Amino acid sequence: MALACEISPLSAFLSTNLNNQIETYDRLGDRIKRALGWPLISLEIHTDQLRENIQISSEYFTKFAGYTREFLIFDSSMYETNKGIRLDFLYTLANTNMDSYAKKTAGTNPSGPGASWYGEAPDSVFVATSTLSAAIFKKAISFATQPTLSASVSGSFLNGIQAGEIIDQTTYSAITSLSSNPGGSGMGIGEANYGTSLSGNFTPTIKHTYTIQGSASDIEVFQNVFDYDIMEYRKVVDVVDFEEGSTTGINTLFTLEQTLAQQTYFSYAMGNYGFDLLSWYTMKEFLDMREKVLATHRDISFDPRTQYLKMYPQPGREKFYGVLACYLEKPLRDIVKEQWVYEYSLALSMITVGRVRGKFGQVNLLGGGSLNADILQEGLTRKAELEQKLLEGSSPGFGDTEPPMFFMG
Repeated sequence: MALACEISPLSAFLSTNLNNQIETYDRLGDRIKRALGWPLISLEIHTDQLRENIQISSEYFTKFAGYTREFLIFDSSMYETNKGIRLDFLYTLANTNMDSYAKKTAGTNPSGPGASWYGEAPDSVFVATSTLSAAIFKKAISFATQPTLSASVSGSFLNGIQAGEIIDQTTYSAITSLSSNPGGSGMGIGEANYGTSLSGNFTPTIKHTYTIQGSASDIEVFQNVFDYDIMEYRKVVDVVDFEEGSTTGINTLFTLEQTLAQQTYFSYAMGNYGFDLLSWYTMKEFLDMREKVLATHRDISFDPRTQYLKMYPQPGREKFYGVLACYLEKPLRDIVKEQWVYEYSLALSMITVGRVRGKFGQVNLLGGGSLNADILQEGLTRKAELEQKLLEGSSPGFGDTEPPMFFMG
C-alpha cells in the first residue's frame, strides 16, 4: 500500500542560486530529509539533531568562507584607551543623535543606525495571465468614479495589455480599482466574462522574505548590517587594510611628497631637471622605511572574538578619520542558501542516521530485509570530501574567495 503524503505545490521548488527558496532551517531540513528518502521511509533523526547539523555547517562555512567585503569609516575619538574600538559598533555612526562619547559608551546595546542604513524590500510585481483588449479598458473607464486615476490607466494602456506583461503595484492598484462592464453592453463577445473585477487576470510574484529567528516573515524595511536570525549586528571576520586620513600626500601643498612629485614632473616636462622617476621611487621607499622605524604609521591588531581593533601607537588628542577594509560574516538568512551548507548538513545527517541504525545491528524487518548502516560510511566520505573542497580546493569556500588579479608563468 502506498504511503499517502501531502504534495507541495510546484512553486515551492522553483529556485535558482540567487533567487533561492531556502529561507529557513526547517525548509533546508525538508530538503535534507527528502534527499534521504523521506517521506516514503521513516528517518531515525530528531528535528533538533537536524537543526544541530545545519548549525554546525553554518559555523564551519563562516569560519573559512561566507563573508562580504565592506568598508567602515570611524572617528578616532571613539577609540577607548588601552582597549580599542568595537568594529561591530561602527554601524552606529549613522546615528546623528549621538556624539562620539555616547557612541563609544553605548554598552552592549548600541542605538541603531539612521535611516540611510535601512533598505526597503521591493514591491511585488504582477504578471498578466490573460490578454486584456483596449476595449475593456475604455468601457471600464466609462464606469470609473475617479477621473484622474482613470486617465492614467487609459493613457498607459490604450492598446490593452498582452498576456505575460509585467506591471508594478501602483499600476495594478489603479487597474483593479476599475470595474469591467457588468452587463456586457457594448462590449465584444466574451469580454463580459471577465466579470466585475480585473484582478483575476494578474498573478503576483513571490515577494522576497527576510527571516526572524528561523521563521519566514515579510519585512518591508530591513537593515543590511543586522542579522535578523541571530538578533545581532553582523560580526567582522578580519581587517585587511587600514588607511588613516591625514594632511600629507601629493595632492596637498607644502609637503615633501608634493615637492617630490613636482620635481619628477619637471624632469620630464622641462628637460633634464630635478628628480627622475628612479629617484622618486627611491625616496618613497626611504619615506616608507622612515614611517616603520619611527612608528609614524599606525599598526593594527584585531580580535574577532571581542570585535576590538587596537592601534599602535594609540590615538592621542589628535583627531583623525580612518577607513577599514573588512570582511563581514554574511547574515544567517544568506548562509542557509549556500550549496556547501546543504551538502555538509546532508553528510552530517547521513552520519547521524547511520549511527542510529547501527545500534540495531542485524535486526530483521518485515519481508526479510535488514537496517542498512552503510549510510554511515557514505556520510563520512562525503564529509571529508566537502571539508577538503572548502579548505584546499582551487577556489576555497565554493568560490567565495576573491579571484587572483594577475598570473605569472
